[in-house]
Amino acid sequence: MLENINGPEDLKQLSVSELERLAGEIRQFLIEKLSTTGGHLAPNLGVVELTLALHYLFNSPEDKFIFDVGHQSYVHKILTGRRDRFDTLRQYKGLCGFIKRAESEHDVWEAGHSSTSLSAAMGMALARDLKGEKNKVVAIIGDGALTGGMALEALNHIGHEKKNLMVILNDNEMSIAPNVGALHHYLGKIRTDRHYQKAKDELQSLLNKIPAIGGKLAKTAERFKDSLKYLLVSGILFEQFGLTYFGPVDGHDMQGLIEIMKQASQVEGPVLVHVVTIKGKGYLPAEADSHKWHGITPYKMESGQVVKAAGPPMYTEVFSEALMELAEQDKRIVAVTPAMPGGSGLMKFAARYPDRMIDVGIAEQHAATMSAALAMEGMKPVFAVYSTFLQRAYDQVVHDICRQNLNVVFAIDRAGFVGADGETHHGVYDIPFLRHIPNLVLMMPKDENELRRMMKTAIDYNDGPIAVRYPRTNGLGVPIDAEMTPIPIGTWDVVRTGEQVAIISIGPMLGVAEEAAELLKREGMNPRIINARFIKPLDENMLRSLAEEGMQLIVLEEGAELGGLGSAVMEFYSLQQIYGVNVRIIGVPDLFIEHGSVKEQRAETGLTAERVASEVKSLMPRQKRIATGQ
Repeated sequence: MLENINGPEDLKQLSVSELERLAGEIRQFLIEKLSTTGGHLAPNLGVVELTLALHYLFNSPEDKFIFDVGHQSYVHKILTGRRDRFDTLRQYKGLCGFIKRAESEHDVWEAGHSSTSLSAAMGMALARDLKGEKNKVVAIIGDGALTGGMALEALNHIGHEKKNLMVILNDNEMSIAPNVGALHHYLGKIRTDRHYQKAKDELQSLLNKIPAIGGKLAKTAERFKDSLKYLLVSGILFEQFGLTYFGPVDGHDMQGLIEIMKQASQVEGPVLVHVVTIKGKGYLPAEADSHKWHGITPYKMESGQVVKAAGPPMYTEVFSEALMELAEQDKRIVAVTPAMPGGSGLMKFAARYPDRMIDVGIAEQHAATMSAALAMEGMKPVFAVYSTFLQRAYDQVVHDICRQNLNVVFAIDRAGFVGADGETHHGVYDIPFLRHIPNLVLMMPKDENELRRMMKTAIDYNDGPIAVRYPRTNGLGVPIDAEMTPIPIGTWDVVRTGEQVAIISIGPMLGVAEEAAELLKREGMNPRIINARFIKPLDENMLRSLAEEGMQLIVLEEGAELGGLGSAVMEFYSLQQIYGVNVRIIGVPDLFIEHGSVKEQRAETGLTAERVASEVKSLMPRQKRIATGQ
C-alpha cells in the first residue's frame, strides 16, 4: 500500500482497516531505512497511527501541523511525498532529520529544540483569525516537551485568548530520557484512571436532561460537575488552563484516534487531546530501550545490534569518567542535567551517586538558576548541557550565575559541528555568547587527557563560573596521565615551534593545524602552532610576544567567526593599541550550516588543512615564498 501513497490526499479514500495495514508497512519501512542511515527511530515508531489519523482527518498544508522538536516527523515526511528520499536521510544535501520548510509546503514550522510548538500554534491561530481564514491549527507536543517553561507560558496564553486550535499531547512517558517531575506524575494519574472520561460523559448527559428552570440550578449543576472532576482526578490541569480536555486515548487504536479527534475538532475554543503512545512501537529492541533508540546510529535490523566503529572513547565518556573520579574526592560535586543524562554521559554518575545527580527535565533555564543557588550554598554544581541547549538559558547564565560570580561549572558538550543533526544542533555559537560575560572563564581541550586536566581545573577553581567545551567526536587515543593536574588559568601552549606565521587553534582544530604544517613542511615552510586552550582569559603575555616578534597570525576555530576567538585576539590588540599585527580568522562563516558529516561540514566552511596551508603561504614574506618556489 505504501507505494501508492504519494500525498495526504491518497489517504482519504482508505478504510480504517486499510490505515491500520498501512501503519504496519510504514513501521517496516522506517526500521529498514534507519538501519542504514541511523536517525530518530523510537519517536517515529510511536507516532505512526497518530500521524496517519491527522493526515486522514485534516487537510495539510491548508491546515497547519506544528511538530514540537520535529524528530517525530518522519511519518509526516513519508506521507507528504518524500518517501523516495529516505535513503538520503540526515546525509549531506539529503533529507533533513527535522521539519524543513524548504523541503515541502507541508512543513510549516521548523524546530530542533523542544517546547516551541504551542507558541507557534498560537501565533498561527492569531494570524488566521486576523486574516479571516478558517483553517485548523494543530500542535503536536510530547509530554517531555510540556515540562519546558515556554510551553506552559503558551498554554496560559492559549487559555486566555480562547482561539480555535488543537493541542495533541503525545504522552509516551519519555523525552529522550524518562520524564521527571510533577507534571509527569500528573499525566500518569490521568493515564491510569480509566473511569474518568466515562463518568464525565454520563454526568454531562444527565445535566442535559435537566429542564431549564433557571440560572441558579444551572450554576449549581456546573459546580457539581466541576467538583466531580476533582473527585475523580486530582486537578484537571488543562481545563483549568482553559482548554477542553479529551482523553486519554490509545495512540495505536486507529478508530479511537479518529473518533476522538473528530469530536475535538468540533469544539469551539482550544482543545487538548491526550494521546498515550509507546515509544519504539513495533520494534522490540526499541520498545525495550526507547532511551537508547531515541536517536540511533546504523544497526543490524534483525538483531538490533548497533554498528559501532572501534576507536578511542568519545569526549563525553572521558568527561563522565573524570567527573566520577573527582566526585569521589570532593563531596560538594553535584551533576545537573536538563533531560540529557545519557547524551551528557551521566548515567554511570547517576548509578554511583544517585543523591548527587539532578535531572530537571527539559528546563534549561531552571537548571541554570538552580545551579546558581546550589553554588551559593557551598556545593559545586556541574551543569552538563549541549552547547545548542545552553542557548536556551542565556539570561540565567548572565543574570543569576555570572553576575553573582558563583562557582558553577559548565560542561558544554557537542561544541562545534555535530554532523547529521545539523543546523539546529551545531555548537558553534557558545563562544560569542559566553566570552563577553564578566567573571566567566572559558576553555577547550586539544585531546582527552587535556579534557581531564580541565575538569580538575574547573573543580579546583573557586573564583567564579568556569566552562569547558568539548566536541561530539572520539578522542585521539593519547596517553592518559595517572593523576589529573590543573592547568594555570589563561595560559596557552606552543605545540610546534616555527617562524613568521603562527596558527592559533582550539580543540579539534589543532589537528587540522598540524596537518597543514605537514603540508607546508614539504615546501620548506614552518609555521608555529599554538594550542589556545583558554578562550577567556586570553594568554596576553603570549599575544604581546607574538606582536614583538612580528608574527603573522591565523586563528583557526570550529565556531562562529563573528565574536569568536579570532575576534577576541583582534580586540586585544586594538584595546592595547598594539598595531601592525595581521590577524586572519578561519572559522564558521555567517551562515547556518546544514546536516551532513562533520568532515563535509568542515569542507563546506573551509576548516581544512589545505585552506589553512594556503592562508599561511599567502602570509609568508615574499622573500620566503621566492626561496621555496612559491
